[in-house]
Amino acid sequence: MLRSTPTTGVSAVAAIASLLFVSGCAGSVSNSNSAGGGEGFAYVASQPEVDAVIEDLDPVTLVYQPSGSSPDTPAAVAGHSFAEAIEERSGGKISLDMVWGQAIAGYPETNDALADGRIDIAYHVPIYDPAAYPTIDAYNKLTQYSSAAPLTGEAISQAMMSEAAWNDPQLIEEYEEKGLTPLSPLLSSGDYWIACNTPIAGADDWEGRQIRIGGTAQGPIAESIGASPVSMEYGETFEALQRHTVDCTFVQGQVAGSTGLLEVAPHVTLFEGHRMTGGATASHVAGSSFTDLPLAYQQIIFDAEVDMFHGQLASTMDSSLKAVQDARAAGGGFNTIDPEVQETMEQTQEELVDGLIADSRIDEDIREQLTSSADKWSGIVEELGYTDDGDLENLDEWYDVDSVDFRPLGERVLEEAALAHRPE
Repeated sequence: MLRSTPTTGVSAVAAIASLLFVSGCAGSVSNSNSAGGGEGFAYVASQPEVDAVIEDLDPVTLVYQPSGSSPDTPAAVAGHSFAEAIEERSGGKISLDMVWGQAIAGYPETNDALADGRIDIAYHVPIYDPAAYPTIDAYNKLTQYSSAAPLTGEAISQAMMSEAAWNDPQLIEEYEEKGLTPLSPLLSSGDYWIACNTPIAGADDWEGRQIRIGGTAQGPIAESIGASPVSMEYGETFEALQRHTVDCTFVQGQVAGSTGLLEVAPHVTLFEGHRMTGGATASHVAGSSFTDLPLAYQQIIFDAEVDMFHGQLASTMDSSLKAVQDARAAGGGFNTIDPEVQETMEQTQEELVDGLIADSRIDEDIREQLTSSADKWSGIVEELGYTDDGDLENLDEWYDVDSVDFRPLGERVLEEAALAHRPE
Protein backbone atom coordinates (compact mmCIF):
# COMPACT_ATOMS: atom_id res chain seq x y z
CA MET A 1 0.00 0.00 0.00
CA LEU A 2 2.67 2.48 1.02
CA ARG A 3 6.06 3.03 -0.49
CA SER A 4 8.64 4.30 1.98
CA THR A 5 11.93 6.06 1.58
CA PRO A 6 15.06 4.32 2.96
CA THR A 7 15.07 4.06 6.73
CA THR A 8 17.79 4.79 9.24
CA GLY A 9 18.90 2.14 11.72
CA VAL A 10 19.30 2.23 15.46
CA SER A 11 22.46 3.69 16.94
CA ALA A 12 25.72 1.77 16.74
CA VAL A 13 25.73 1.29 20.49
CA ALA A 14 22.25 -0.22 20.44
CA ALA A 15 23.14 -2.46 17.51
CA ILE A 16 26.21 -3.83 19.33
CA ALA A 17 24.17 -4.36 22.48
CA SER A 18 21.56 -6.21 20.47
CA LEU A 19 24.19 -8.56 19.00
CA LEU A 20 25.59 -9.28 22.45
CA PHE A 21 22.14 -10.05 23.75
CA VAL A 22 21.26 -12.40 20.92
CA SER A 23 24.51 -14.22 21.62
CA GLY A 24 23.18 -15.07 25.06
CA CYS A 25 25.21 -12.69 27.21
CA ALA A 26 22.30 -11.22 29.11
CA GLY A 27 18.55 -10.89 29.30
CA SER A 28 15.56 -11.80 31.37
CA VAL A 29 14.59 -14.82 29.26
CA SER A 30 17.91 -16.64 29.31
CA ASN A 31 16.46 -19.40 31.51
CA SER A 32 14.45 -20.83 28.61
CA ASN A 33 15.30 -24.49 28.02
CA SER A 34 14.22 -24.48 24.37
CA ALA A 35 15.32 -21.06 23.15
CA GLY A 36 14.17 -20.10 19.71
CA GLY A 37 12.64 -23.43 18.74
CA GLY A 38 10.63 -26.38 19.92
CA GLU A 39 7.08 -27.42 19.21
CA GLY A 40 4.32 -24.95 18.48
CA PHE A 41 0.55 -25.16 18.31
CA ALA A 42 -2.25 -23.99 16.04
CA TYR A 43 -4.00 -20.70 16.74
CA VAL A 44 -7.24 -22.61 17.29
CA ALA A 45 -5.65 -25.17 19.63
CA SER A 46 -7.54 -26.08 22.78
CA GLN A 47 -6.10 -25.24 26.19
CA PRO A 48 -5.23 -28.91 26.92
CA GLU A 49 -3.30 -29.03 23.64
CA VAL A 50 -1.35 -25.92 24.60
CA ASP A 51 -0.72 -27.29 28.09
CA ALA A 52 0.77 -30.45 26.59
CA VAL A 53 3.13 -28.48 24.34
CA ILE A 54 4.49 -26.27 27.12
CA GLU A 55 4.49 -28.90 29.89
CA ASP A 56 8.28 -29.33 29.95
CA LEU A 57 9.21 -25.71 29.34
CA ASP A 58 10.76 -23.63 32.10
CA PRO A 59 8.91 -20.55 33.39
CA VAL A 60 10.12 -17.17 32.15
CA THR A 61 9.70 -13.60 33.35
CA LEU A 62 9.67 -10.84 30.74
CA VAL A 63 10.09 -7.13 31.37
CA TYR A 64 7.05 -5.35 29.95
CA GLN A 65 6.69 -1.58 29.63
CA PRO A 66 3.01 -0.93 28.84
CA SER A 67 1.21 2.30 28.21
CA GLY A 68 -0.01 4.18 31.27
CA SER A 69 1.63 6.23 33.95
CA SER A 70 0.47 3.80 36.64
CA PRO A 71 -1.49 0.54 36.90
CA ASP A 72 -4.59 2.46 37.98
CA THR A 73 -5.05 4.86 35.06
CA PRO A 74 -7.63 4.20 32.32
CA ALA A 75 -4.78 3.75 29.84
CA ALA A 76 -3.56 0.74 31.84
CA VAL A 77 -6.44 -1.45 30.64
CA ALA A 78 -4.51 -2.52 27.53
CA GLY A 79 -1.48 -3.69 29.49
CA HIS A 80 -3.55 -5.55 32.06
CA SER A 81 -5.61 -7.28 29.36
CA PHE A 82 -2.49 -8.40 27.51
CA ALA A 83 -0.73 -9.69 30.64
CA GLU A 84 -3.78 -11.55 31.92
CA ALA A 85 -4.28 -13.30 28.58
CA ILE A 86 -0.65 -14.47 28.52
CA GLU A 87 -0.74 -15.72 32.10
CA GLU A 88 -3.96 -17.62 31.51
CA ARG A 89 -2.92 -19.23 28.21
CA SER A 90 0.52 -20.19 29.57
CA GLY A 91 -0.82 -21.54 32.85
CA GLY A 92 1.34 -19.01 34.67
CA LYS A 93 4.57 -20.09 32.97
CA ILE A 94 5.02 -16.69 31.32
CA SER A 95 5.05 -13.79 33.78
CA LEU A 96 5.28 -10.14 32.84
CA ASP A 97 7.19 -7.77 35.10
CA MET A 98 5.14 -4.65 34.36
CA VAL A 99 7.04 -1.35 34.58
CA TRP A 100 4.74 1.68 34.37
CA GLY A 101 5.33 5.29 33.45
CA GLN A 102 8.13 4.57 30.96
CA ALA A 103 10.40 4.12 33.99
CA ILE A 104 13.03 2.13 32.09
CA ALA A 105 13.08 4.15 28.89
CA GLY A 106 11.09 7.08 27.59
CA TYR A 107 9.44 6.66 24.22
CA PRO A 108 12.37 8.11 22.21
CA GLU A 109 14.71 5.58 23.90
CA THR A 110 12.41 2.55 23.61
CA ASN A 111 14.16 1.23 20.49
CA ASP A 112 17.49 0.97 22.30
CA ALA A 113 15.98 -0.56 25.43
CA LEU A 114 14.24 -3.26 23.38
CA ALA A 115 17.40 -3.95 21.41
CA ASP A 116 19.75 -4.26 24.38
CA GLY A 117 17.38 -6.36 26.50
CA ARG A 118 16.41 -3.91 29.22
CA ILE A 119 12.83 -4.30 27.99
CA ASP A 120 11.38 -7.42 26.39
CA ILE A 121 7.97 -6.08 25.27
CA ALA A 122 6.79 -2.49 25.07
CA TYR A 123 4.13 -0.06 24.03
CA HIS A 124 6.08 2.02 21.55
CA VAL A 125 5.49 5.43 19.93
CA PRO A 126 7.54 5.30 16.71
CA ILE A 127 6.24 8.61 15.36
CA TYR A 128 8.61 10.34 17.80
CA ASP A 129 11.37 9.16 15.42
CA PRO A 130 9.97 9.73 11.92
CA ALA A 131 13.39 9.38 10.28
CA ALA A 132 13.65 5.82 11.57
CA TYR A 133 10.02 4.98 10.80
CA PRO A 134 9.12 6.87 7.58
CA THR A 135 6.35 4.47 6.56
CA ILE A 136 4.66 4.71 9.94
CA ASP A 137 5.05 8.48 9.77
CA ALA A 138 3.26 8.35 6.41
CA TYR A 139 0.40 6.31 7.86
CA ASN A 140 0.11 8.91 10.61
CA LYS A 141 -0.97 11.37 7.91
CA LEU A 142 -3.70 9.03 6.60
CA THR A 143 -6.06 8.45 9.50
CA GLN A 144 -8.78 10.92 8.52
CA TYR A 145 -10.66 8.50 6.25
CA SER A 146 -12.63 6.77 8.98
CA SER A 147 -15.72 7.69 10.97
CA ALA A 148 -15.56 10.31 13.73
CA ALA A 149 -18.20 8.54 15.84
CA PRO A 150 -16.99 8.28 19.45
CA LEU A 151 -17.16 4.48 19.78
CA THR A 152 -17.70 2.87 16.37
CA GLY A 153 -15.34 5.35 14.74
CA GLU A 154 -12.53 4.32 17.07
CA ALA A 155 -13.25 0.63 16.42
CA ILE A 156 -13.32 1.08 12.64
CA SER A 157 -10.16 3.19 12.58
CA GLN A 158 -8.20 0.79 14.77
CA ALA A 159 -9.21 -2.22 12.67
CA MET A 160 -8.55 -0.67 9.28
CA MET A 161 -5.17 0.82 10.22
CA SER A 162 -4.09 -2.45 11.86
CA GLU A 163 -4.98 -4.39 8.73
CA ALA A 164 -3.21 -1.87 6.50
CA ALA A 165 -0.05 -2.08 8.60
CA TRP A 166 0.08 -5.87 8.63
CA ASN A 167 -0.34 -5.91 4.85
CA ASP A 168 2.54 -3.50 4.22
CA PRO A 169 5.91 -5.32 4.01
CA GLN A 170 7.89 -2.08 4.20
CA LEU A 171 6.24 -1.07 7.46
CA ILE A 172 6.97 -4.48 9.00
CA GLU A 173 10.55 -4.25 7.76
CA GLU A 174 11.06 -0.97 9.61
CA TYR A 175 10.66 -2.90 12.85
CA GLU A 176 12.55 -6.03 11.84
CA GLU A 177 15.64 -4.17 10.63
CA LYS A 178 15.97 -2.82 14.18
CA GLY A 179 15.76 -6.31 15.69
CA LEU A 180 12.16 -5.81 16.82
CA THR A 181 9.15 -8.07 16.32
CA PRO A 182 5.85 -6.23 15.74
CA LEU A 183 2.97 -7.65 17.76
CA SER A 184 0.56 -4.87 16.79
CA PRO A 185 2.40 -2.73 14.23
CA LEU A 186 0.01 0.23 14.28
CA LEU A 187 -2.21 1.36 17.16
CA SER A 188 -4.44 4.37 17.68
CA SER A 189 -5.00 6.17 20.95
CA GLY A 190 -8.12 7.81 19.56
CA ASP A 191 -9.19 10.67 17.35
CA TYR A 192 -7.39 13.96 17.86
CA TRP A 193 -8.84 16.96 19.68
CA ILE A 194 -7.34 20.39 20.36
CA ALA A 195 -7.37 21.18 24.08
CA CYS A 196 -6.54 24.73 25.26
CA ASN A 197 -6.02 26.35 28.65
CA THR A 198 -8.18 29.35 27.64
CA PRO A 199 -11.34 29.47 25.52
CA ILE A 200 -11.18 29.83 21.73
CA ALA A 201 -13.91 32.15 20.50
CA GLY A 202 -13.35 32.28 16.75
CA ALA A 203 -11.03 31.82 13.78
CA ASP A 204 -8.78 34.76 14.71
CA ASP A 205 -8.06 33.30 18.16
CA TRP A 206 -5.68 30.70 16.71
CA GLU A 207 -3.25 33.36 15.49
CA GLY A 208 -0.01 33.14 17.46
CA ARG A 209 -1.18 30.32 19.74
CA GLN A 210 1.56 27.94 20.87
CA ILE A 211 0.22 24.44 20.12
CA ARG A 212 2.01 21.31 21.27
CA ILE A 213 2.25 18.74 18.47
CA GLY A 214 2.92 15.02 18.77
CA GLY A 215 3.73 14.15 15.16
CA THR A 216 4.96 15.61 11.89
CA ALA A 217 1.44 15.89 10.46
CA GLN A 218 0.41 18.44 13.05
CA GLY A 219 3.13 21.00 12.43
CA PRO A 220 1.88 22.23 9.05
CA ILE A 221 -1.73 21.91 10.21
CA ALA A 222 -1.05 24.24 13.16
CA GLU A 223 0.81 26.68 10.93
CA SER A 224 -2.05 26.73 8.41
CA ILE A 225 -4.33 28.41 10.98
CA GLY A 226 -1.70 30.88 12.18
CA ALA A 227 -0.57 28.95 15.26
CA SER A 228 3.01 28.04 16.24
CA PRO A 229 3.74 24.30 16.64
CA VAL A 230 5.81 23.17 19.62
CA SER A 231 7.15 19.61 19.60
CA MET A 232 7.25 17.77 22.94
CA GLU A 233 6.44 14.39 24.47
CA TYR A 234 3.02 14.18 26.06
CA GLY A 235 4.65 13.51 29.44
CA GLU A 236 5.88 17.11 29.47
CA THR A 237 2.62 18.63 28.25
CA PHE A 238 0.64 18.92 31.49
CA GLU A 239 3.18 21.23 33.12
CA ALA A 240 3.63 23.24 29.92
CA LEU A 241 -0.13 23.89 29.72
CA GLN A 242 -0.34 24.59 33.44
CA ARG A 243 2.45 27.19 33.23
CA HIS A 244 1.12 28.58 29.93
CA THR A 245 4.37 27.70 28.20
CA VAL A 246 2.03 26.40 25.52
CA ASP A 247 -1.57 27.43 24.97
CA CYS A 248 -3.04 24.29 23.46
CA THR A 249 -2.21 20.72 22.54
CA PHE A 250 -3.29 18.24 19.94
CA VAL A 251 -4.36 15.33 22.12
CA GLN A 252 -6.05 11.96 21.79
CA GLY A 253 -8.70 10.67 24.15
CA GLN A 254 -6.50 7.97 25.68
CA VAL A 255 -3.76 10.45 26.51
CA ALA A 256 -6.13 13.19 27.71
CA GLY A 257 -7.91 10.99 30.21
CA SER A 258 -4.90 9.06 31.47
CA THR A 259 -2.75 12.14 32.13
CA GLY A 260 -5.39 14.59 33.38
CA LEU A 261 -4.49 17.10 30.68
CA LEU A 262 -8.01 18.48 30.53
CA GLU A 263 -7.74 19.57 34.14
CA VAL A 264 -5.43 22.34 32.89
CA ALA A 265 -6.70 22.56 29.28
CA PRO A 266 -10.47 22.03 29.58
CA HIS A 267 -11.50 23.99 26.48
CA VAL A 268 -11.68 21.40 23.70
CA THR A 269 -12.43 21.92 20.03
CA LEU A 270 -13.39 19.11 17.65
CA PHE A 271 -13.92 18.69 13.94
CA GLU A 272 -17.55 18.59 12.87
CA GLY A 273 -18.34 15.20 11.33
CA HIS A 274 -14.76 14.23 10.46
CA ARG A 275 -11.60 12.92 12.10
CA MET A 276 -8.39 14.86 12.43
CA THR A 277 -5.41 13.13 10.90
CA GLY A 278 -2.51 11.82 12.99
CA GLY A 279 -4.33 9.07 14.89
CA ALA A 280 -1.96 6.17 14.12
CA THR A 281 0.74 6.92 16.65
CA ALA A 282 1.79 3.79 18.51
CA SER A 283 2.62 0.11 18.31
CA HIS A 284 3.15 -2.95 20.49
CA VAL A 285 6.50 -4.63 19.90
CA ALA A 286 8.82 -7.29 21.27
CA GLY A 287 12.57 -6.81 21.53
CA SER A 288 15.65 -8.84 20.70
CA SER A 289 14.83 -11.47 23.35
CA PHE A 290 11.61 -12.55 21.65
CA THR A 291 13.10 -14.90 19.07
CA ASP A 292 15.10 -16.65 21.82
CA LEU A 293 11.88 -17.82 23.44
CA PRO A 294 10.45 -21.28 22.74
CA LEU A 295 8.12 -21.17 19.74
CA ALA A 296 5.07 -21.97 21.86
CA TYR A 297 5.81 -19.02 24.14
CA GLN A 298 6.18 -16.73 21.11
CA GLN A 299 2.79 -17.93 19.87
CA ILE A 300 1.10 -17.37 23.23
CA ILE A 301 2.40 -13.82 23.34
CA PHE A 302 1.42 -13.12 19.74
CA ASP A 303 -2.09 -14.51 20.19
CA ALA A 304 -2.60 -12.31 23.26
CA GLU A 305 -2.72 -9.32 20.89
CA VAL A 306 -6.45 -10.02 20.58
CA ASP A 307 -6.72 -8.99 24.21
CA MET A 308 -4.29 -6.12 23.65
CA PHE A 309 -6.55 -4.91 20.81
CA HIS A 310 -9.53 -5.04 23.15
CA GLY A 311 -7.60 -3.26 25.88
CA GLN A 312 -6.34 -0.55 23.55
CA LEU A 313 -9.87 0.34 22.45
CA ALA A 314 -11.23 0.01 25.99
CA SER A 315 -8.40 2.27 27.22
CA THR A 316 -9.30 4.84 24.59
CA MET A 317 -12.97 4.80 25.54
CA ASP A 318 -12.37 4.75 29.31
CA SER A 319 -9.80 7.54 29.06
CA SER A 320 -12.08 9.62 26.84
CA LEU A 321 -14.82 9.23 29.43
CA LYS A 322 -12.43 10.47 32.14
CA ALA A 323 -11.37 13.37 29.90
CA VAL A 324 -14.98 14.47 29.39
CA GLN A 325 -15.48 14.46 33.15
CA ASP A 326 -12.20 16.35 33.74
CA ALA A 327 -13.11 19.07 31.25
CA ARG A 328 -16.55 19.59 32.77
CA ALA A 329 -15.15 19.68 36.32
CA ALA A 330 -12.59 22.29 35.27
CA GLY A 331 -15.23 24.57 33.81
CA GLY A 332 -14.60 23.72 30.18
CA GLY A 333 -16.32 21.60 27.58
CA PHE A 334 -16.39 20.37 24.01
CA ASN A 335 -17.18 22.59 21.03
CA THR A 336 -16.91 22.20 17.27
CA ILE A 337 -14.21 24.20 15.58
CA ASP A 338 -14.98 27.23 13.42
CA PRO A 339 -16.05 25.94 9.95
CA GLU A 340 -13.49 28.15 8.18
CA VAL A 341 -10.70 26.84 10.41
CA GLN A 342 -11.79 23.24 9.86
CA GLU A 343 -11.82 23.73 6.09
CA THR A 344 -8.29 25.12 6.21
CA MET A 345 -7.04 22.25 8.39
CA GLU A 346 -8.71 19.61 6.23
CA GLN A 347 -7.21 21.16 3.10
CA THR A 348 -3.78 21.01 4.73
CA GLN A 349 -4.34 17.36 5.65
CA GLU A 350 -5.05 16.52 2.02
CA GLU A 351 -2.02 18.53 0.87
CA LEU A 352 0.10 16.31 3.13
CA VAL A 353 -1.36 13.26 1.38
CA ASP A 354 -0.65 14.85 -2.00
CA GLY A 355 2.94 15.36 -0.89
CA LEU A 356 3.33 11.71 0.08
CA ILE A 357 1.98 10.69 -3.33
CA ALA A 358 4.30 13.11 -5.13
CA ASP A 359 7.28 11.68 -3.21
CA SER A 360 6.20 8.14 -4.23
CA ARG A 361 5.84 7.15 -0.60
CA ILE A 362 2.25 6.00 -1.01
CA ASP A 363 0.02 4.76 -3.81
CA GLU A 364 -1.82 7.31 -5.91
CA ASP A 365 -5.16 5.70 -5.03
CA ILE A 366 -4.49 5.67 -1.28
CA ARG A 367 -7.67 7.63 -0.52
CA GLU A 368 -9.79 5.09 -2.38
CA GLN A 369 -7.98 2.20 -0.67
CA LEU A 370 -8.57 3.56 2.83
CA THR A 371 -12.13 4.67 2.13
CA SER A 372 -12.92 1.17 0.87
CA SER A 373 -11.27 -0.34 3.95
CA ALA A 374 -13.29 1.95 6.21
CA ASP A 375 -16.48 0.77 4.49
CA LYS A 376 -15.46 -2.87 4.98
CA TRP A 377 -14.74 -2.47 8.70
CA SER A 378 -17.84 -0.32 9.20
CA GLY A 379 -19.86 -3.30 8.05
CA ILE A 380 -17.97 -5.67 10.34
CA VAL A 381 -18.34 -3.33 13.32
CA GLU A 382 -22.08 -3.12 12.67
CA GLU A 383 -22.32 -6.89 12.19
CA LEU A 384 -20.65 -7.44 15.58
CA GLY A 385 -23.19 -5.18 17.27
CA TYR A 386 -21.11 -2.14 18.26
CA THR A 387 -23.13 1.08 18.45
CA ASP A 388 -22.91 4.73 19.46
CA ASP A 389 -25.62 5.77 21.92
CA GLY A 390 -24.68 9.45 22.08
CA ASP A 391 -22.02 12.03 21.33
CA LEU A 392 -18.52 12.50 22.70
CA GLU A 393 -19.42 15.47 24.89
CA ASN A 394 -22.01 13.38 26.77
CA LEU A 395 -20.00 10.17 26.76
CA ASP A 396 -20.37 9.85 30.51
CA GLU A 397 -24.14 9.63 30.08
CA TRP A 398 -24.19 6.59 27.78
CA TYR A 399 -20.87 4.73 27.96
CA ASP A 400 -20.11 2.45 30.92
CA VAL A 401 -16.58 1.36 31.66
CA ASP A 402 -16.15 -2.40 31.09
CA SER A 403 -19.45 -2.49 29.18
CA VAL A 404 -18.02 -3.29 25.74
CA ASP A 405 -15.90 -6.27 24.72
CA PHE A 406 -13.77 -5.48 21.67
CA ARG A 407 -12.19 -8.98 21.49
CA PRO A 408 -14.53 -10.22 18.73
CA LEU A 409 -13.30 -7.37 16.54
CA GLY A 410 -9.69 -8.09 17.55
CA GLU A 411 -10.18 -11.71 16.50
CA ARG A 412 -11.36 -10.59 13.05
CA VAL A 413 -8.30 -8.39 12.65
CA LEU A 414 -5.99 -11.22 13.67
CA GLU A 415 -7.67 -13.74 11.38
CA GLU A 416 -7.84 -11.43 8.36
CA ALA A 417 -4.46 -9.71 8.64
CA ALA A 418 -2.15 -10.70 11.50
CA LEU A 419 -2.39 -14.50 11.33
CA ALA A 420 -0.01 -14.64 8.35
CA HIS A 421 2.68 -13.12 10.63
CA ARG A 422 2.17 -15.53 13.55
CA PRO A 423 5.44 -17.20 14.66
CA GLU A 424 5.78 -20.67 13.11
